[in-house]
Amino acid sequence: MTQTSLFDLDPVSEPDQKPKKDKASAGKQRAGEAKKARGKSSAEASTGKSAAAPSLKANKPAAARTRKKQAVAAETEEGAPEAMTEGGIALERFLCFSLYSANHAMNRVYKPLLAELGLTYPQYLAMSVLWQKDKILVGELGDRLHLESNTMTPLLKRLEAEGLLTRTRDKKDERQVRIALTRQGRALKKRTGEMAACILSATGMPVEEVVELQRQIMTLRENLLKSASGTA
Repeated sequence: MTQTSLFDLDPVSEPDQKPKKDKASAGKQRAGEAKKARGKSSAEASTGKSAAAPSLKANKPAAARTRKKQAVAAETEEGAPEAMTEGGIALERFLCFSLYSANHAMNRVYKPLLAELGLTYPQYLAMSVLWQKDKILVGELGDRLHLESNTMTPLLKRLEAEGLLTRTRDKKDERQVRIALTRQGRALKKRTGEMAACILSATGMPVEEVVELQRQIMTLRENLLKSASGTA
């Protein structure tokens, strides 16, 4: 008969069961911690999302302004005119407006001087051409002044009524009208002697600059006329 050791009757399985119990408890503990961690992460994610949304929304105008500034800077680097604004080019930078407004300013200077002669500015220009070359055709005068015949006719009628010129049919071609100054018309020129000096003084520029400016404007005019007629 085999003798049983007292150690065989000892509950040797108890030490084996205790680690199992600890292992199961540790597993439950880890599962609980993981669940808490997931809950905390979800709460943080939800809080972060709701907090980030207003910030992103609030930054949209600032981001739009930044993009707009960058676009403007890019256009400037590419050579965009400094006068460009959101509405286009500033009026003061329009070449046509500069010429248009300068013409009005010039007419204001001429007005009191021509009032003494009893002439309007277009009439003065027509008389100036005739003072240089008398007895010319209406068509030639219109070409010199860059005026159409429907504008020339009432202008010449008025000067004729004032006794400053006459209109007669050309002997070589009766379809054309020739203009000639009267004695009164020729005498009127003597009263314009100081006009050029008055205009030069009003410009506030040296005579050399005025002459150069006039040359440039004449070149501009010829180029514009060529462009308008399609011959440029």
